Amino acid sequence: MVSLLSGLTDTESLTLCHRVVDGLCGREPPHKGDYSASWSSEEWLELLDSLVALFRRAVGTNSSDEEVLVGLLDAGRSHAQSVLTVLTARRQEIRDALLDRSNSISSAALQDFDWQLKLAVSSDKSSSLHTPLLSLSLDVRDNTALQCVTIEMNREELNTLISSLEAANKVVMQLK
Repeated sequence: MVSLLSGLTDTESLTLCHRVVDGLCGREPPHKGDYSASWSSEEWLELLDSLVALFRRAVGTNSSDEEVLVGLLDAGRSHAQSVLTVLTARRQEIRDALLDRSNSISSAALQDFDWQLKLAVSSDKSSSLHTPLLSLSLDVRDNTALQCVTIEMNREELNTLISSLEAANKVVMQLK
């Protein structure tokens, strides 16, 4: 719905984009009454949502200028250039705001870890088991409290954990 920008002058379009980024970064967002275009409330919300999504997606996926312009074909050349100008100028600020939002989800942080490899040779159900088990102890600090979490995993569970951690690392590396 970025095509709704066509109801604005180039200067108003640029100002609106900056105000949208301000709102995304936790400052004062734009207000409908500040712009001369006559949008319905639904159109206004769609425009804001599409601009916020565009800025988040472009920064989150580290899109090139050409990729962003492809997504703005229906906005018109001058309005697309306004969006791109704001994105280029404030990319790092948007990235910082997105990272702050992600970091605020949880304040817990891994303080230390320890692991042990064990061999279960038997159990109450089987006399010869010979199953390797990994015991992973995590010291997690949440604000001022330190909590110890211990997990025991078999080979399949360990492989699943490693795959999940590799996927999480890949996402983090894309954000950098």
